Amino acid sequence: MADEANRSAFLELQGRMVEATGKLKQVQNQMRNKEGEKKRAFLTLEELHQLPDYTNAYKSIGKAFVLEPKSVLESEQEQKLKNSDTALASLQTSKEYLEKQLAEVENNLRELLQQDPGLARQIMSMTVM
Repeated sequence: MADEANRSAFLELQGRMVEATGKLKQVQNQMRNKEGEKKRAFLTLEELHQLPDYTNAYKSIGKAFVLEPKSVLESEQEQKLKNSDTALASLQTSKEYLEKQLAEVENNLRELLQQDPGLARQIMSMTVM
């Protein structure tokens, strides 16, 4: 009976670990994307700042280009920069939470396997096959 309880606990922990790992990878990918957006916005803003105020500037909308005042384009890029910073801060918080959750699941798994060496042997024999 205890063996079956440990086995079901192991399967539950294993599922939680897979879920937490998947979520962590997803958050890391989102962070990478946001960092890329932030860098593009920063570089675009730097280039816009170098242009004189009277320069014609065009905004890409799909396949078309629309004439926009330089100030509008600068404010859009600044807003993108701020939005990226906010999103990155939120994603960082999520990442830290998921890392703690993953560490907790790993510790629980380790404790379970130390408690029940028979279960550890069973798992090892299943992975060898």
